[in-house]
Amino acid sequence: MRLPTTLAAADNINVIKYPPLSLHKKPAIQMLYHNLPVLVKRRIGISGRYVMSQKLSEMSLEELWRLFPVFLTEHRDCWRDWYAEEAFLLKPLLPQTVKIHHVGSTAVKAIRAKPIVDILAEVSEEYDLYDIKAVLVSSGYICMAQSAERLSFNKGYTENGFAERVFHLHLRYDGDNDELYFRDYLNEFPDAAYRYETLKMKLWKRFENDRDGYTGAKTDFVKRYTREAKARYGNKY
Repeated sequence: MRLPTTLAAADNINVIKYPPLSLHKKPAIQMLYHNLPVLVKRRIGISGRYVMSQKLSEMSLEELWRLFPVFLTEHRDCWRDWYAEEAFLLKPLLPQTVKIHHVGSTAVKAIRAKPIVDILAEVSEEYDLYDIKAVLVSSGYICMAQSAERLSFNKGYTENGFAERVFHLHLRYDGDNDELYFRDYLNEFPDAAYRYETLKMKLWKRFENDRDGYTGAKTDFVKRYTREAKARYGNKY
């Protein structure tokens, strides 16, 4: 079966012509429709015209979650290399005294994780986080959340879905680093890491298109083991 190829331009967006779904009775065509991304299907109608691309800033939260679903993969050794290479690129963009860490599940040995490398960057309070934000944004990072003392960025999110390498960067002031304790505890105690993996597997399909719900459902577990880690490691960081 050939996919539609005729392109046209209208309303400053790229569209594709395809006969309306109601005209198709063949299962193959129905399957094609159901496998189309949400940003394509949202313009289906009597005209049979579909959106082919849309800026991330123009998408609703529901569309973003559909385009960037929660999914878990087996642990990959390459994640360590991805972190090291990205940290090398970040270093010149940040203050000389910055402390950069690999955090999140991709930094925990042998457990399944979203294939997104989390990076924590700690800077001293003499620096203005928003000055650093300007540098990061000009270098390809997208600021997704911000407050007076925390900024979160991503890299590798595109209008066509995830890039091959995807990063979340957490910019904080020195000492705001609970993720380090949680990471170290899971790496030291495989049973705890396995329980965390089991929880994530249970939540995966339930919150596949709800990133906030997925994160929220893990909060109690993360807080519990972070407390245990801090009691064990003291002022390690």
